[in-house]
Amino acid sequence: MSNAVIFGSDHAGLNLKKVLMGRLDEKRTIIDVGTEDFSSCDYPVYAGRLCKMVLEMDCPGVLICGSGIGMSMAANRFRGIRAALCGNEYMARMSRMHNNANVLCMGERIIGVDLAGSIMDVFLETGFEGGRHSKRLDILEEIND
Repeated sequence: MSNAVIFGSDHAGLNLKKVLMGRLDEKRTIIDVGTEDFSSCDYPVYAGRLCKMVLEMDCPGVLICGSGIGMSMAANRFRGIRAALCGNEYMARMSRMHNNANVLCMGERIIGVDLAGSIMDVFLETGFEGGRHSKRLDILEEIND
């Protein structure tokens, strides 16, 4: 797995995206797939860019919009993406441990900067438990067939 973290947002998530990218240390490569300004834009475009790169590079992604809902819905359209909309650290931990989530989604209009940073840290630091959870992920993938 790459040490990169890929970030994407629409206009409603741009502030939080910038803060979270600045929070990561120099050991991680940060890739930003946009957006770059506050002009109204379409969240599925940025979710798509991020998901393609997450799959190609085998690294985690972080998507942010106003609520996190749109980004999570768009991201989960991609086979192999397991996007988790997280509002607290427990959700982030469980999404990694039990669901092997590879994309974290959050809403800038929903949670504060400090909580979002803590959620991201937990998401990036937690590993997948495997075991009985692997079988369940296989079942999820079969749904797409």
